[in-house]
Parts: sequence; C-alpha cells; structure tokens
Amino acid sequence: MNRIDRLFDEKPSGILSIFMTAGYPSLEDTVPMIQALQAHGADMVEVGIPFSDPLADGPVIQQSSHVSLGNGMTLKLLFEQLADIRGKVHLPLLLMGYLNPIFKMGIAPFLDRCREVGIDGVIIPDLPPDEFEELYRPVFIEHGIHLIMLVTPHTPEERIRKIVRLSGGFIYLVAEASTTGARASVGSHQVEYFNRIRKLNLPLPGLIGFGISNRETFLTACSHASGAIIGSAFLKAMEKPGTLESNVKQFLDMIRGV
Repeated sequence: MNRIDRLFDEKPSGILSIFMTAGYPSLEDTVPMIQALQAHGADMVEVGIPFSDPLADGPVIQQSSHVSLGNGMTLKLLFEQLADIRGKVHLPLLLMGYLNPIFKMGIAPFLDRCREVGIDGVIIPDLPPDEFEELYRPVFIEHGIHLIMLVTPHTPEERIRKIVRLSGGFIYLVAEASTTGARASVGSHQVEYFNRIRKLNLPLPGLIGFGISNRETFLTACSHASGAIIGSAFLKAMEKPGTLESNVKQFLDMIRGV
C-alpha cells in the first residue's frame, strides 16, 4: 500500500503536512530537515523542487527557491540526496514542483527515480488534469505513484469530481485563490468553501493548504478536512537564528500545541 493511503487509513484527521524547499536554507539541509520533521511530529513531508519562475507561489517560497538554486540545487542532485532516505525516514514523502524541470528530465525517467528513492506522491500545480489523463496517467499508475491535484474555491463541481477521479492519495484544497503565503486567520468565505467541498462527499480525503500559518488556522483547517499543509510559515521559521533541529521543533511544537 502507498504510504499516503496508509497514513489516511491510520489517521483520518489532524494530519500535518509540511512543505519545505529542497536545498534550503543550505544545500545539504534537505535530508536533515526531513529527518527533523519526522522526529518532531510531522505526518507527511512535501519536498519542493526549486524553480526559477514559481508563479503560483508567494514571496517566501519564491525566495526559498531563489536561494536554493543559488546554492546549486538541481532535480538530479535532489534525487542523489534522497538516494538513501528510506533507510532514515518512514513518513510519506511527496515531491512538489512545476512541470518544466520534470518535463526536461522526462516523465518516465522522473517517475523511475521517484520510485527508486521511495517517493509516494507528486504535486505538479501547472499540469492540467486533461493533459494528465490523456498523456501521463498510465505511467503514474504503473509506477505506483499518486498525482495529487489541486482544487480552488472557483473550481466547479463537475471539474472537482473529475479531479478526484484522476487523483490519488488526497485532494489539495487551496484555501485562497491567490499565491501561497501565511495568513493569520481563516475567513468566513473560506469556511463556506470548505463546507461546500464537504457536502460533495468526495471519495478522497482533503488537506487544506495556502495560508495555514499557526495553531489557530491549523485547527480550523482540521475541523473542515483531514488536516492541513503548511509551507510559507514553516520556511519563514527556518530563517530564525538557531539550529535547524531547534527551529523545526519549535515550529512544530507551536502548531501541535505542545
């Protein structure tokens, strides 16, 4: 069973997924950060593939990509860093990135490397569902790797149901129709959107992302979905003075209310 599916079977609510950028803050921080996230309470980790033109991302993630690329991170190097990750980490691991660098490597070779290092799922925000269904779905199924797709507040019901049919693992519920970034609270219009999704009784669980930044927003997300994804707020916390381990622990303790 895919580790993502196992996680949702064993823990249907309160899931905390953390987005990190590979090679940030330092080039060799990728694996130590994943290990620290596992040690201090994350349920799943999304490893961001840095890209020079991350249009869907806010300034924090854009800056982390810029720093990572400046550090020398590449997709090839990321797979080299992750070569022995499964001897150290049992959490579900996802790669999240834009289509361009993945397409340059080739979809099949990319998925070959994902399977070799133990990646469970992939999020490619700019891969249209129709293109995925027509060109790539069989090779994802063959490799046993889930493609997780995004739903926004403006996605119509018919499109949502198609996305659910094509996706694996879970649905990424984008809380705000804008770029990524931390926000202090969840608005009433977002709660209305979450309730609309819940009433659809979709066969896949959902995780809420974009704007989850503190314990309050995490708990609100958990009351409307299976959990939440935190990215910008986590990356911002990694800029603080202190060791990587202590910064990760402090942030996760805050979210978990420890």
